[in-house]
Amino acid sequence: MKQYPILKNKWFLYLTEFFAGVSVMAVELGASRLLAPYFSSSQIVWTIIIGVIMIAMALGNLYGGRAADKDPDPARLYRRILIAAVWIAAIPVAGKYVILGVSALLVLAVDVGFLIWAAFASCLIVFVFPLFLLGTVTPCLVKATVESLDEGGRTVGRLGACNTVGSILGTFLPTFVTIPTVGTSATFLIFAGILLAIALLFFISSKIRKPAPYVAAGLFVLCAVFGRSDSFAFWEKDLVYEGESVYNYLQVKEDSRSVILATNVLFGVQSVAMKDGGLTGMYYDFALAAPVMAQKETPSVLVLGNGSGTFASQCVRYFPGCAVEGVEIDGKITQLAEKYFSLPAEVKVTEYDGRAYIQTVQEKYDVIMVDAYQDITIPFQMSSVEFFTLVKEHLTEDGVMVVNMSMASDGEGSINQYLSDTIASVFPYVATAEVPFSTNRELFACVKAEPAGLLAEGLGRVEEPELSNMMQRVAAGIKSYAGGTHILTDDKAPVEVLGMRMIDSLIYEELSYFKQIFQEQGLSGLLKSLGI
Repeated sequence: MKQYPILKNKWFLYLTEFFAGVSVMAVELGASRLLAPYFSSSQIVWTIIIGVIMIAMALGNLYGGRAADKDPDPARLYRRILIAAVWIAAIPVAGKYVILGVSALLVLAVDVGFLIWAAFASCLIVFVFPLFLLGTVTPCLVKATVESLDEGGRTVGRLGACNTVGSILGTFLPTFVTIPTVGTSATFLIFAGILLAIALLFFISSKIRKPAPYVAAGLFVLCAVFGRSDSFAFWEKDLVYEGESVYNYLQVKEDSRSVILATNVLFGVQSVAMKDGGLTGMYYDFALAAPVMAQKETPSVLVLGNGSGTFASQCVRYFPGCAVEGVEIDGKITQLAEKYFSLPAEVKVTEYDGRAYIQTVQEKYDVIMVDAYQDITIPFQMSSVEFFTLVKEHLTEDGVMVVNMSMASDGEGSINQYLSDTIASVFPYVATAEVPFSTNRELFACVKAEPAGLLAEGLGRVEEPELSNMMQRVAAGIKSYAGGTHILTDDKAPVEVLGMRMIDSLIYEELSYFKQIFQEQGLSGLLKSLGI
């Protein structure tokens, strides 16, 4: 094996192992943030990311061991690190286009499991190659550091420890420092830069006069210039805010009438507020039936999943004097609510998980709204019998729970059937109301009487004309719900699978017309139908 001055002391090899571990975990966490705005951050997407990365690392280990035995020259390893660094730096430049390109191709070819296949294919194309190259680091460094069998175990142990400690650092830094501070794109560039620096240090100190290190450095600079962008929805021209928090991708856009918050660039919106402060025409308006059912002029309201505060703001406007509390796990969303959505100062918002919060407070409320959808599904811990039992215990005798079910789905085994059956197993009186021209459905659960009857009684006390008209619409469409056997529990709540299935069906329905044209007339016919 060739001798290089920088490798006379093994510290540099240990340092290489350490930063390889840092970078692998940083790329894994960056992958979740790159994919989340398009495919969600559900357990399914995390499973795809972890599985693909483990495959890449395993293949890299196999290839690295074979390559080290064949030619143990460390320069080959550091050339692979150079390539990995440039590839990772290029992810902010090309990754979003790859994801959208893959999605556009698969949406026409796949009828079942579109989100799963699109996320899997995107992950393979974007992340397998650089992580395969980083997977070769450990076996090559073992070959370079182990000088005799007598110290082999100790040396391999040190390398493993360096990799593990690096992985720990690579787990915490992106989550708590780089992603919330400078964004996902810059995070990829930072850790790619660390790998590049390690490789350049090796080549420069070894006086290897080859163009590869300088070409890699030049490409990294180009990626840093053209890839330093936080925009995931790069085609949007009317965004007033786009950024990231510890929990979410965040996007705020507005038109002449409304302001909109979204945490996903492909599927729906999370909050809408009208600039005139009036009704939105969306599910928030239908949910206002819950305070009417509560039979009190100034009801106490708790919103679990406050978001930008649309429902809380409407309660303050249409029920003057009511006490409204909100719980929102993402503090950044609350900041956006105050800045862009005119969240009333009297709405107290606690930055906490909804279930954890309700377990810690003793107060009882006249209305509890559950609107905790994240990305495309509801957190499993806020969909179970145990959770809804907690909610019931925190309602007053005449209290009402309203749950926003954001995916209008029917049929055996749908996510809405599971949620409705689960709630009906806890509350004696349950009813639902469809929200026209949307995928939302509102569920009302009461302890004392049927929701429809309580709403009819409360209509006479609603004086505001706009709200009165809306409540009459809800009353005309509300239907009692009889529970079934599809029960979600803390132990078994497959909400991610159910949510993915529902999104697939929505995509299929929306694109069935274009799929038929594609199948009958091919790509040229499809492009013609789109006016391209």
